[in-house]
Amino acid sequence: MSAPQKPAAARRRGMSTEPRLAEVTEAESAQEAAAPGADQAVKETLEDYTLRFAPRSYRRWTPMVVATTALGGIAYMADFSIGAGIGLAHGTGNALLAIAVAAVVIFVTGFPLAYYGARYNIDLDLITRGSGFGYFGSVLTSVIFASFTFIFFALEGSIMAQGLKLGLGLPLWLGYLVSTLMVIPLVIYGMTALSKLQVWTTPIWLLLMVGPLVYLVATDPGTVDRFLAYAGTDGDGGVNTASVLLGAGVCLSLIAQIGEQIDYLRFMPPKTEANKQSWWTAVGMAGPGWVVLGALKQAIGVFLAVYIIAEVGPTAAPEPIQQFKHAFDAMMPSWIVLPLAVALVVISQIKINVTNAYSGSLAWTNSFTRVTRRYPGRMVFVLVNLGFALALMEADMFSFLNSILGFYSNCAIAWVVTVATDIGINKYVLKLSPHAPEFRRGMLYAVNPVGVVAFVAASGLSIALYFHALGDTLQPYSPVAAAVIAFVLTPLMAVVTKGRYYLRRTDDGIAEPMLDEDGNPSAATYECHVCRQRFERPDVAACRTHDAVVCSLCLSTDRVGDHVLPATA
Repeated sequence: MSAPQKPAAARRRGMSTEPRLAEVTEAESAQEAAAPGADQAVKETLEDYTLRFAPRSYRRWTPMVVATTALGGIAYMADFSIGAGIGLAHGTGNALLAIAVAAVVIFVTGFPLAYYGARYNIDLDLITRGSGFGYFGSVLTSVIFASFTFIFFALEGSIMAQGLKLGLGLPLWLGYLVSTLMVIPLVIYGMTALSKLQVWTTPIWLLLMVGPLVYLVATDPGTVDRFLAYAGTDGDGGVNTASVLLGAGVCLSLIAQIGEQIDYLRFMPPKTEANKQSWWTAVGMAGPGWVVLGALKQAIGVFLAVYIIAEVGPTAAPEPIQQFKHAFDAMMPSWIVLPLAVALVVISQIKINVTNAYSGSLAWTNSFTRVTRRYPGRMVFVLVNLGFALALMEADMFSFLNSILGFYSNCAIAWVVTVATDIGINKYVLKLSPHAPEFRRGMLYAVNPVGVVAFVAASGLSIALYFHALGDTLQPYSPVAAAVIAFVLTPLMAVVTKGRYYLRRTDDGIAEPMLDEDGNPSAATYECHVCRQRFERPDVAACRTHDAVVCSLCLSTDRVGDHVLPATA
């Protein structure tokens, strides 16, 4: 690694080039006391660099190992329920088209986000800050993402509770509680433990999911014909735009899943000439590529629902435990059917809900730390997130699943499309948004109207459409409105504001370049004079009042603001 450079501001003042490691003046002590949560935050976040840039020294995995781990996190059963619900309501033809439309939108919008997360080694919240929202403006989207995690935790927990009721006779309320409490020990250990869990359980999950489907198609080809001909409870078998868009709106509620994929992709190794092929393949597979498997699972959900509808009726058909119980029953002795179905549901629930609980806790903690400049500890928000999820489960959210997801998708679409458009259009075409992402306090304006206005307008109008405020005819078009408004307003606002609200200052006071010769974040290290830990170049900035540097998280917890660099004209 190259040696750390003295902050530019310090060099101009003629100060010593060596960082002070021992003697701390009374003034420095007072400054450090302004951030009492810093020590706790640093200790807790260094396990896997939560809430901050992921340094090169930590990222030792190959691109394909990162991709495999990331894809292991999408083993959730919700896709089967979502696909089944759409198919039962609108018929197979409309359902398959809705799934395809949503998959295309998710892939296109997810690609630039996945690239930025993997290239610059930051999560989606940090990307959002510098891509149109500002330091505090992105708190809006952090709450959206946190909501995504507890909504889908509740959905997966409901599915597991259904399995525990069928397999063990547990009442649903107790199953909800069990599915919530069992993930807490796993979430405590962060992403290192989660990645091991995903790798070891994925082969078992794949075998249990794919096996019954292959058997049914091979032994009873008529199931395919019945599947394709199914007309749905609300339709006549024909394809119509309203049904497709209503179904796509439900599927698009999953658009925020890219945030959880980026939680893994931020650990990608530097992109070099030697590994660029595997690097791009891994980013494509584990980033927007997750939706390919997701769409297949949704289509399988339609297939299995149609297969069992004659036996259990449309009420139970969307339940994955019922789908796989009957699928296993066609190919195995009866004594093993129920245990296997329950095992599949439990494995799937654990695989995704440890990630939901973990990612949700990060989103809540990130927002709370920025707004209050206090760090309460991530486990506090693990419990908060699980509390919200448990409340949804006990309120029987599964019975009105499509309504919840249809409403939520409007906010999620507005957010993701806004950030993707800022990256793709404002950065690369209009060049009004800074090319390299910025996330540090002091470097960004508190609020950037580019992203905030686009997001609020897109989500607000699309939600109004969803609740029939502009008539029944336009109601199915709410997801389209969210995407189109965000796509149009984001570059329009950048042009109107001339890009002036992206950066509060362009010089962070450190001479060392942010990127190396390959365009990767620099690996040069500096010691933060508040927490006394060493961090790589992108995670630090010069201190306003000391000949030293401060890490991004200590800047966030600085309640007085004495470390934060002033704005430049």
